[in-house]
Amino acid sequence: MKVSLKYYTIKYLITILLLIIAVWAALFYAYILDEVYDNVDDGLKNRKIQIIKAVYFDENLLKNNEFGFNEFKINPISASDYKDKNRLYNKMYYMEYDDEEQPYRVLKTDFIDQFGKHQQLTIRTSTVEEDELVYDLTTALVVLYLLLVVSIIAVNGFLLHKAMRPFYLILDKLKKYQFGVSTFNEPQNYSIKEFEELNIEINEMIERNELVFHQQKQFIENASHELQTPLAIVINKIDLSIQNGELDKKNLNFLNDVKNDLRRMAGLNKSLLMLSKIENNQFNKISNVNFNILINDLVKSYEDFVEYKKININVVEKEVFEAAFDPDLANILLSNLLKNAVKYNNQNGVINIITEKEKLIFQNTGSGIPLDQSQIFNRFYKQGSDHGSTGLGLSIIKTIIKQYPRLDIVYGFEEGMHCFILSKN
Repeated sequence: MKVSLKYYTIKYLITILLLIIAVWAALFYAYILDEVYDNVDDGLKNRKIQIIKAVYFDENLLKNNEFGFNEFKINPISASDYKDKNRLYNKMYYMEYDDEEQPYRVLKTDFIDQFGKHQQLTIRTSTVEEDELVYDLTTALVVLYLLLVVSIIAVNGFLLHKAMRPFYLILDKLKKYQFGVSTFNEPQNYSIKEFEELNIEINEMIERNELVFHQQKQFIENASHELQTPLAIVINKIDLSIQNGELDKKNLNFLNDVKNDLRRMAGLNKSLLMLSKIENNQFNKISNVNFNILINDLVKSYEDFVEYKKININVVEKEVFEAAFDPDLANILLSNLLKNAVKYNNQNGVINIITEKEKLIFQNTGSGIPLDQSQIFNRFYKQGSDHGSTGLGLSIIKTIIKQYPRLDIVYGFEEGMHCFILSKN
């Protein structure tokens, strides 16, 4: 799933922050715990010195063999067990008041009493309060950790949103930009150097593209119009030659073939000019078009052609199909669909035109072989050997639909009928 640059940056920032702060929190926790135990151990060592001094003054303390009120005990040991060092460790002891085991810090050390005997001193101190302190510190650390992460994310998100605002303005301008459609944009001053340079480069690129677009548009229109005139003159001269009646059958057929080729060339020229105009957004009058009315008008205008091929046209108006469309383009679209259905139909064939609220369907009989769905809307695609076709009719239809993202057209072949379905997304 694709995400915006802001959230992409925050996602990785959160991951890195979680790792860094987690390591920092673990080290901080270990440091605090070490400091707590270090203070406890210092207290135990001080008590050790005090107890050993007290033993030299009062030999009765040597009889304190169990933990009592003073939380220490002295036990005799052999000379071989004597160790001249302190041993510190944690241990759980049962407490009658709490009726459960509680954590203690224990210091075990050996010394020689005033009688020259080896003794082992064991001192313990409860670490319940220290553990509670560590627990409170841990809780505070976790809360601080979460607040810090949330705060960094919020601040970073705000700063990124503010810093990226010029980028989104530039992106929005590019989304709205269309060739040949003039838009007034107030000059923008960006505080970030890179965005300022990006905006300047995009504006210069748009100006270059507009210049090329207008030159190309002018060339296509001029070339098409200039071609139409000599084509029409040549066709008229051929008609005059045919009407003279001085040609034999062979020459007459030759001129008819030339005339048909010229007419096809003229039709191709008109179709290419039409495609150019559509792609250049020269049809941009948008209004709510009732396709049902246009279909009924077109069917009437095709009556002669339909009667010649003895085709049965059925218009089934289930609901009204309406869409925001350029009226001229809507007429061209439906005319091409109907012309295609009539032209490639069989003698005594059938055409069904079905209108629904969200869908418009053209069905027609014809060749029993389905068309290539991957190629059918490509320019100059022709299935079979139809020399009279320019191969641009369906391409014009697809080009028109591309101008309206909320509409789509697909081809299908069902029960021997070719189907073109125009639907709303």
